[in-house]
Amino acid sequence: MSRHRATTCLAVVLSCAAILRADEALSKAEAARFQAKLTQIEKNAAPAPKRGAGAGARVTTVTDTEVNSYLKFLAGTQVPVGIADPILHGVGDGRVTGRAVVDLDAVRTQKKRTWSDPLAYLTGRLPVSAQGTLTTTNGTGRFVLESAEISGVTIPKSLLQELLTYYSKSPERPNGINMDEPFELPSAIKEIKVGGGNTTIVQ
Repeated sequence: MSRHRATTCLAVVLSCAAILRADEALSKAEAARFQAKLTQIEKNAAPAPKRGAGAGARVTTVTDTEVNSYLKFLAGTQVPVGIADPILHGVGDGRVTGRAVVDLDAVRTQKKRTWSDPLAYLTGRLPVSAQGTLTTTNGTGRFVLESAEISGVTIPKSLLQELLTYYSKSPERPNGINMDEPFELPSAIKEIKVGGGNTTIVQ
C-alpha cells in the first residue's frame, strides 16, 4: 500500500467514525464497503481538468460500522504495532471519542523515567481513551483534546501526546504528530463533517 493511501485512510478513519450502536455488528462486508469508499475518495482527488469542467463538490458518506469494521478487519499495517482493538465514535457537531489497547512498555522504555513521571508506573497493555473536537475548513483540520484516560484514570495531555508522538513517527515525520498543530487533509478533502451516525467527506 502506498504512503499516500495510508495517509488518506488514517485521516478519514480517525476523523470520520460515528456512533457505534450495540445492534450494529462489525463485519468484513462492512469493512469492504469502507475500502471501496476510500478508493473512490482517492479517485475524487484527481485534478479538476480530468473531472470535467464545472465539476462540483464530491461528497462521500461513511458510517460508523464501516469505519470500525475496516479498523478490525482490513486496516492491517495502517494501525501501528502496539495498538490493538481501536474503536472510534463520533458524537456529532465534530466531537469524536476513541479507545484502543496500547502497549505502554514500548513507550516507557524509550527513556529513563523519574518518580514523578506517570509512565514510570504504567506497564503492559492498557486501554487508552480520549475525546475531543475536530474542526475542518478549506482543507485544514484541527483537533482540540477535551480529556484522556488510561484504564479509566484521567491522564495529563502531555502523557497522551507522548504516546501519540511515539506511535505516529515515520521517516517522513520523525517527530510524530503534534495534536496541537493544524494538519492538511489528504486527497483534496476540503471538509469532514462528523455527525451522529454518519460522517460526510467533502472534496
